[in-house]
Amino acid sequence: MKSRRLTRASRQSTAIAGNLMLAPMVMAMRLPMMASEARSGGGLSGESLAAVTEKATALAEGMIAAQMSFFQSAMQFWPEVLSGRTPSVLNGVAAQRSVAAALRPASKRVRANFRRLATKSDT
Repeated sequence: MKSRRLTRASRQSTAIAGNLMLAPMVMAMRLPMMASEARSGGGLSGESLAAVTEKATALAEGMIAAQMSFFQSAMQFWPEVLSGRTPSVLNGVAAQRSVAAALRPASKRVRANFRRLATKSDT
């Protein structure tokens, strides 16, 4: 059972890291669009507005997800102690879960943006 959890956590971490490695590519694909918007002289619009708002949204979602993950770990403290296991808030597992939960929204956004911008540049 424990090895399955480690494998699943490892797969999730690898997927998040892989998605976040697409971030420089997404930035490179966005730069020409953002430069053309800046030349037009208007305020934030189009791709620039999407870039700013989705980062703020992903940050808020990540903060909430991290807090919920820590809350769930804290709720499991006594059941873990009473069952003879080391509580996840003491052995680092809670922190690992919280970081993964915090990065998940940004990871999903980067992957979706890469797909969207890649199809936009193909047309």
